[in-house]
Amino acid sequence: MMRSQLLSAMMLALLVWAAPPALAQQVPLQDKPFAEHKVVLQLSDGDAKKQALVLSVANNLLKAYDPDKIAIEVVAFGPGIDLLLAGSERRKQVESLIAQGVRFDICLNTVDTIARETGKRPAFIPGATPVQVGVGQILFLAENGYTVVRP
Repeated sequence: MMRSQLLSAMMLALLVWAAPPALAQQVPLQDKPFAEHKVVLQLSDGDAKKQALVLSVANNLLKAYDPDKIAIEVVAFGPGIDLLLAGSERRKQVESLIAQGVRFDICLNTVDTIARETGKRPAFIPGATPVQVGVGQILFLAENGYTVVRP
């Protein structure tokens, strides 16, 4: 009996170890079949100038390339999520870029940390796409042909 339980535990451990990492934390890639360029903009800074720069870069890329020819994803984590909070001063700019096809990802690990520390879960812009791990999303995008840019 003991040997059977030990063998079962070892098999379960082997299955867990050998299983591919779950991709549930990543959202599917953007559906932009004609995109010739793919860019992920990292936003991990709460500084208003850095946030304005990220929005400016996204806007300039849309102007330089046909919006159908470029996939732009902004991944915000750490202090960078301030840009995507419901009360953000730049909310209208973010929503305008979302309407033009730019995707804004918000790190749920950061949201959860804020909720633990403050006792209140921050509300974020409804158009923002929640991802479990912001840096994991950046890695996922880089592994799928996106160029990582940190303005």
